[in-house]
Amino acid sequence: MFCHQCQEAMKNTGCAAAKGVCGKTAEVSDLQDLLLHVCKGIGFWGSRALAKGHYDEETLLFVDRALFATITNANFSDADFLAWIREGLGRRDALRAAFVKAGGTVEGRLPDAATWIAADESAIRAAAAAGKGGWLEIANEDVRSLRSLVLYGLKGMAAYVEHAYVLGKSSRPVFEFMLKALGDLTDDGLGAGELTALVLETGRMGVEAMALLDGANVGTYGAPRVTKVRTGVRGRPGILVSGHDLRDLHDLLEQTKGSGVDIYTHGEMLPAHYYPFFEKYDNLYGNYGGAWWSQPAEIEKFNGPVLFTSNCLVPPKDAYKSRVFTTGVVGFEGCAHVPERLPGKMKDFSALVAMAKTCRPPESLEEGEIVGGFAHDQVMALADKVVGAVKSGAIKRFVVMAGCDGRQSGRSYYTDVAKELPEGAIILTAGCAKYRYNKLPLGDIGGIPRVLDAGQCNDSYSLALIALKLKEVFGLADVNALPLSFDIAWYEQKAVIVLLALLHLGFKNIRLGPSLPGFLSAGVAKVLVDNFGIMGIADAKSDVAAMMTGR
Repeated sequence: MFCHQCQEAMKNTGCAAAKGVCGKTAEVSDLQDLLLHVCKGIGFWGSRALAKGHYDEETLLFVDRALFATITNANFSDADFLAWIREGLGRRDALRAAFVKAGGTVEGRLPDAATWIAADESAIRAAAAAGKGGWLEIANEDVRSLRSLVLYGLKGMAAYVEHAYVLGKSSRPVFEFMLKALGDLTDDGLGAGELTALVLETGRMGVEAMALLDGANVGTYGAPRVTKVRTGVRGRPGILVSGHDLRDLHDLLEQTKGSGVDIYTHGEMLPAHYYPFFEKYDNLYGNYGGAWWSQPAEIEKFNGPVLFTSNCLVPPKDAYKSRVFTTGVVGFEGCAHVPERLPGKMKDFSALVAMAKTCRPPESLEEGEIVGGFAHDQVMALADKVVGAVKSGAIKRFVVMAGCDGRQSGRSYYTDVAKELPEGAIILTAGCAKYRYNKLPLGDIGGIPRVLDAGQCNDSYSLALIALKLKEVFGLADVNALPLSFDIAWYEQKAVIVLLALLHLGFKNIRLGPSLPGFLSAGVAKVLVDNFGIMGIADAKSDVAAMMTGR
């Protein structure tokens, strides 16, 4: 295996052992590479069939979910990837046939990313073990780096598109871009210039994907509003819900009404409490625990079943593995999987409800509350108050500390930054990075909390909208002239698409940590530094001093 897609890549270069830091085996890693290889073949033929008028949304949705399944900490099941590879090969061949039927001409051999692979298990495993589609097949490190940025951006985009799709929202332009971009990644003739343009176009479409999901969430569940979320427990059995999929939470709440079973959110599901739709469920009791990496200790103490709706699964311990349920693209051998919902129906969570009723109530981890819900509509409702505080000097700087959390001890840097920021600084956050500081007693500025949590990682879009609106209110020509600094934590591929989207929107001078991505070559890193001011982090004290003076 060789995998360098997440921030925990060994030695910040890549995991190349029997098992990755995330816990996936070398076999699963190789099968993921092969699935992506097949998706590039689908992109190659699909973009050509599309040019002939053949639009196959079902196959595009397959590609979207395949990309999503390969995100860090989403699926660890070799059986799932074998099945998806078989299906992908069939879909690729169907697109090739549709292209030929529409008058297309097949000339010469297929590009490498669309090489024919037999669909039987032994052939698939052999191709995966041989490293087919792996990054080390690309000799030029700058080309490899640029292709990584595109592919990892597409993975993050796919997650957002999937969450929007289950709420009935889709975008043909986004789907078509994903198909074309995958096809372009098979073209060995593309040089650094063309690939750089493709990276920037990926950022542009990332904005579209985040806007799509924002519209789907708000249109279905209402605009987030300021909310206080309990962090304690009560003496009833519970189900813990982790991940990002609000529709799964919705289905589960409907099936537990009046059952005596409480529902608790974990990790990135915390922002569900901010949507007014969910207020009607009195058994949505509160948030339990913190960020994704803390789940092994927290699940043991929760006692009841746990539902993983998207990525952020840590390989479960034997002590509680029987209580872990997966759904959607998530999978782990030995854990029960809840199938997809049928058209017009809900997913069937009856097994979780039945198990919960046999379990002890969760043990208390803490008592208190978390305040959040500061998405773009809510902050714009406070715009006069915010602008007044800036003009009076009460608010001296906004610091965007969005992104991902992780288990490395160095991530305490973000807690230290929050503590080090002077009282005139406001933290804008989204994603699970907030768990490093969202329970600190940082107070407020004239009634405005010093930590404004917009929501999940995709709600970094809200933070960008807020900044762009403030630029307009203050009459500035450049958003980078705002009293605004970025100190972003990254872990996996959704953070990559957020970064590319911010670059497309014109934001510069972004600090990125706790380390710069290992998949960035020296040449590509230099381009990001020279053109966009991307920089690494130092220590909390010096970084805060620099940010407060606009550096």
